[in-house]
Amino acid sequence: MIDSMRRYGEAARAAGGIERIHTLKDERSGALVGLAIWHSKEAYEAAQPALIKAVEGDDFSAWHEADWQTYHCIAI
Repeated sequence: MIDSMRRYGEAARAAGGIERIHTLKDERSGALVGLAIWHSKEAYEAAQPALIKAVEGDDFSAWHEADWQTYHCIAI
């Protein structure tokens, strides 16, 4: 999963429009967290094809997808 997250990050950097992207691990639980901060929603949407291609073929079901939480936050 970490490799997948890193490839996603590389694709995001190559696509442009990203301010920051990190792969993080919680010290207590071991939970992995991907954090991406984009210049705009439009930049994120424009990068989608490259991001999907970067993780194409990864077996997400093997990583307990049911336990995942996804947030799409905006500045307020």
